[in-house]
Amino acid sequence: MERKEKAHTYIKRIREVYPELEVYSAEFNHIGQNNDVLIVNNEIVFRFAKYQDGVERLEKETKILNMVGQYVSLPTPKPIYQQLQTKTIGKAFIGYKMIEGKPLWKSVLNNNDQPSILAKQLATFLRELHAIPIENVSLNLTHEDPHKEFTNLYVNFKEKLFPFMRQGARHNVSKRFESYLGNATHFEFKPCLIHGDFGPSNILYSISDNKVTGIIDFGGSCLGDPAFDFAGILSGYGECLLEKLLNYYPGIERVIERMRFYKSTFALQEALFGLDNNDQEAFQNGIKDYL
Repeated sequence: MERKEKAHTYIKRIREVYPELEVYSAEFNHIGQNNDVLIVNNEIVFRFAKYQDGVERLEKETKILNMVGQYVSLPTPKPIYQQLQTKTIGKAFIGYKMIEGKPLWKSVLNNNDQPSILAKQLATFLRELHAIPIENVSLNLTHEDPHKEFTNLYVNFKEKLFPFMRQGARHNVSKRFESYLGNATHFEFKPCLIHGDFGPSNILYSISDNKVTGIIDFGGSCLGDPAFDFAGILSGYGECLLEKLLNYYPGIERVIERMRFYKSTFALQEALFGLDNNDQEAFQNGIKDYL
């Protein structure tokens, strides 16, 4: 379905659920991996699930967003529109006021002459997020066995992706996984609420004010290893920003090995997602360095 046709379908759905909302304009902001994003009236972000499990992710994300703003200092989305009773793709959505700012791409950061200001903001946000007392919040989140989770991921890589990969790449991935899974200390951490996709596209930034203006897309949030969020920083921005975060988030140096392992899986996880969801672009983006 073309973007214009999709936009028309989504506008119709929004009007069905919220007839009092006058829609003057609507445009796709970008096409996300799990959701289509529609900007209405240049001020409201509507996100429609693209896949069946995306509906469940929107439900969970809405609960997290309704809570997390109480604990963090940076702005986060606050859902004011939602239709999650139906599980039908193209009909389930959430909507919230757009947070000002543009994605903090690596190229933008590289041209910044005061990156420590941004590093402090990001480190403070992660400290606040990771410190949320989950036991006091009714989210019904569960923490999966991380050893089992990555064992299953390794099995999926071997069964589904290895046939596409060159022999040397298969060998390197196997060596890395087997070494990591064989060390019990890698799984001795206290689970906390993590963002789950803490990369450039979800970190909003104001050039004029030289500050982070908000954090979006909590669809991957879960109880997990805080090192996973730092892996997102490492993947998106490299070593330079990570080193600056060390000054504002004590203890990062103790999770570097886990962080690097998580980062090493990101591309193949994208390829696996693409293969499982018939998303050829995601598959090619993830597998290209392993061919």
